[in-house]
Amino acid sequence: MKFNSTSLAGVYLAESTPIADHRGALTRLYCERDLAPALGIRRIVQINHTHTRTAGAVRGLHLQYAPHAEMKMIRCLKGRVWDVAVDLRAGSSTFLKWHAEELSPDNGRMMMIPEGVAHGFQALEADSELLYLHTAAYTPASEGGFSCSDERLGIRWPLPILDLSARDAGHPPIAFDFPGITP
Repeated sequence: MKFNSTSLAGVYLAESTPIADHRGALTRLYCERDLAPALGIRRIVQINHTHTRTAGAVRGLHLQYAPHAEMKMIRCLKGRVWDVAVDLRAGSSTFLKWHAEELSPDNGRMMMIPEGVAHGFQALEADSELLYLHTAAYTPASEGGFSCSDERLGIRWPLPILDLSARDAGHPPIAFDFPGITP
């Protein structure tokens, strides 16, 4: 597993290289030892799987606030997605900046998104599937979200947004006096 920094401090991209032979391949999806520099003392407490039927569909921007803030690790198991992290951390040098990566089974990438950074993605292919590893359990009272089409953020989604849940469509843009999040 190869471990790379991104343009946002604390957001990492882990890349797995399959070991292949004539029978097929084995890919390490998670290794606590290899990911220890980013995980620190955190541990994985929840694993989720999403299936997105429509290319162009967007999910997000989502996060959980303290005391249930979480690091997320996202890997694409099927299809392709444009995975986006938005820095909402108060005092961060990359506050309100975003970073995106294409995730697919072929490129073996996993986006690692720390506390205080919102996450969203757009399915680039129909029937795309993601595996999420979380360092905190889902807590509805601590969840939050922001508009994926917020002009202030200027996220460049590769496809027109064709499908958005009612919940995600109702997320507000970031207020101009938003002070940021203390994870």
